[in-house]
Amino acid sequence: MSIFSNISFGQYVPVNSFIHRLDPRGKIVALFLLMVGVFLTVRLDFFIPWGILLLTLIFLSKLSVRFVWKGLKPVVFLVVFAFVLNLFLTPGRVIWQWHFLKMTEEGLSMGTLIILRIFFLVAFASLLTLTTSPTELTSGIEYLLSLVPYVRRNAQDIAMMMSIAIRFIPTLAQETDKIIKAQMARGVDFESGNIVRRMKNYIPVLVPLFVGAFRRADELAIAMESRCYGSVSKRSKLNELRFNFKDIMFVVSITTYTASVIVLSRFLSIGFLN
Repeated sequence: MSIFSNISFGQYVPVNSFIHRLDPRGKIVALFLLMVGVFLTVRLDFFIPWGILLLTLIFLSKLSVRFVWKGLKPVVFLVVFAFVLNLFLTPGRVIWQWHFLKMTEEGLSMGTLIILRIFFLVAFASLLTLTTSPTELTSGIEYLLSLVPYVRRNAQDIAMMMSIAIRFIPTLAQETDKIIKAQMARGVDFESGNIVRRMKNYIPVLVPLFVGAFRRADELAIAMESRCYGSVSKRSKLNELRFNFKDIMFVVSITTYTASVIVLSRFLSIGFLN
């Protein structure tokens, strides 16, 4: 099975859960805080609290851990590539060497840190799209952008473009999977041969994929124009967003948890409590 059929980022799973009922603005702010926290975590053992938080959020979302994990498989190549680069290009104490290749202890530590950061970033971002409908996500992004002085005038258009881009990720992934299966039925082999040959075999996939993407974009533009999108300066909304007490407590809890992990990680890393 192709890895493109496993992409869950950009999909929405309608479930009646606590996370699904939260305000999208609070979830977007929480995601931003979690991204900052993951990047600022400098100790490998302090990624255990992030794992506990991720499992807790998955449980509160009533999603399957297996389903979320399956959606992370497409980024395995990126994770492995980043790990190998840091493993052999980071200077430090050499633990293995073969000709000009040198594996360092610092590179091993940094590569593992990069793997964990990418994993949690993609996992938390996937949870946002899995638990937030495209309409709610657009409204949340639009409201938050309207608070930024230099982009508030075009907040609606920017939010719509971001929402469409996120929504098209699983659509293009499914289209890619169909094209690959069609080419395999015609005898194209994507598994054997060297890397140059494999890249050449993907050319018949990229051409119809780009053609289909442009066709979908043109159809979407015609549909939006036929519905008079952009004819008014400010559009109304069917469902107005409401920030309730549970949303405040959720953002406060995420903020407190993130700040605690960052402070303890950096406090212990410089040896004050050792």
